[in-house]
Amino acid sequence: MYGRLLVTAQFLLIMLLIWPWTAPVFVLPALLMTLPALVFGIWILRHNRIGNFNIRPELKSGARLIVDGPYALVRHPMYVVVLWLGLCAVVLYASAAALLLWGLLYWVLDRKAALEESYLRTHFAEYEAYADKLGRFLPRRLPG
Repeated sequence: MYGRLLVTAQFLLIMLLIWPWTAPVFVLPALLMTLPALVFGIWILRHNRIGNFNIRPELKSGARLIVDGPYALVRHPMYVVVLWLGLCAVVLYASAAALLLWGLLYWVLDRKAALEESYLRTHFAEYEAYADKLGRFLPRRLPG
């Protein structure tokens, strides 16, 4: 139930964040910021096994732990893309309301990631060592 509430809050905040409450201010910078986020998102989707992806913070049957590719940079790369695109909306609309909505979205995704990680720690013995090496949303270091 808590996980579904977080997913609902996530999508509501995304919709409110991209809703044009004010006129766009910084269109070109926002567009330029969007391109790398989209490339990163495509890389994540291509790297993740079909059927392994889940918008709810729970494990699917037969899920496997992915620790390479974009998952070698951060533990939750899809959430990074959502937050990155949300920052693009903050830049686009340049409003305090957009910044507040982004902050709330960050909090919701952080709670969602923590719930997901509790399931991952229970299901995958190696998750603890993986989590110790990587940041949740920001890299601690670059791989290599």
